[in-house]
Amino acid sequence: MLTVDQLLEELLKRARGLTQTEVVPAELAFGRVLAQPQVSTISVPPLDNSAMDGYAVRAAECAPDALLAVSQRIAAGQVGGALATGSVARIFTGAPVPPGADAVVMQEYCSVDGDKVQINHQPKSGENIRRAGEDIRPGDTILAAGTRLDAAAMGLAASVGLAALPVYRRLKVASFSTGDELVQPGTALGAGQIYNSNRYTLAGLVQGLGCEWLDLGSVPDTLAATLAALQRAAAMADVVITSGGVSVGEEDHVKAAVEQLGKIDMWKVAMKPGKPLVYGRVVEADFIGLPGNPVSTFVTFVLFARPFLLKRMGVVDVLPKTYWVTAAFDWTKPGQRREFLRARLQAGQGGELEAQLFHNQSSGVLTSAVWADGLVDIDIGHTVTRGELVRFIPFSEVLG
Repeated sequence: MLTVDQLLEELLKRARGLTQTEVVPAELAFGRVLAQPQVSTISVPPLDNSAMDGYAVRAAECAPDALLAVSQRIAAGQVGGALATGSVARIFTGAPVPPGADAVVMQEYCSVDGDKVQINHQPKSGENIRRAGEDIRPGDTILAAGTRLDAAAMGLAASVGLAALPVYRRLKVASFSTGDELVQPGTALGAGQIYNSNRYTLAGLVQGLGCEWLDLGSVPDTLAATLAALQRAAAMADVVITSGGVSVGEEDHVKAAVEQLGKIDMWKVAMKPGKPLVYGRVVEADFIGLPGNPVSTFVTFVLFARPFLLKRMGVVDVLPKTYWVTAAFDWTKPGQRREFLRARLQAGQGGELEAQLFHNQSSGVLTSAVWADGLVDIDIGHTVTRGELVRFIPFSEVLG
């Protein structure tokens, strides 16, 4: 068996980035991956502007108890005239600072007396002024190629006037589940049957990455049916992902089908939940076969399929951040596989974040993944004592 790190390294070596691109409106670019770096042609802000509602002044004229005339009023979107000596300008947040003013005094420090204002504060030159270009200058690269666009990135692109963005096309991911026991929700369960939760888990995980999800549903437990589904999936998708059928049972046909139609490069990883996980190729499509237990499907997807898909999408930074938190549990049963335990964070007595384990860590208990905030990562053969620091992967890093 490969270790978790070995499998991930080998998977990412095989993740071929997309080359086809398209241009989309900036407001529709959420979750898409930039194909080219974006460079600003303007300064942001374009002019010195006020960071506060208040009065634009010459700092040197703001002696204690000075009473200065209000010579003009400048709102955002307006440009004022030069500031007359011995006067101030009423100014609002975002409005350009008039020539001659070198500070803005917030209105809370001012007393209005008719058409004059008493400044009850001695400002420093530059106070409450946002300088032209202090955020962005012409020629600055604001977004690198390979950036997965979020709301902040979309706003940043708009701030320099970019109405459309070049992105890689959406990655096409086909999936199907195997198992004669699987029934779709909305159908009555027969004897020995269960609802196909993995189909819905994969739908959320794949679409949460911004991929185009192609659903082939459930496939009967026969080699012929599995071969047909695999051929169809590989013809329509960049990546095929299945759940179940990759173990060594007599009814597990996925691995055999992949070997018949293509090749398998990797099988089995020393982790729990998980272990049976297949990577291979079928014609031009990549194939990832996830284990069938619901939690195993979920965990192996976020740890392996997610970074693989992101790299195929063109994303540069694909690995989640991990954090150290305090264990609020003892783990006294070290095994021969690296373990990923479902855990929820809580505040300890000293204010530090503590990880509390779900009471049942079985790979069939999907409630643990809904209850948890993330995964505690425990090395092979390691025991954990309450109060020890442990690695933690937040679901916020790996979902969506």
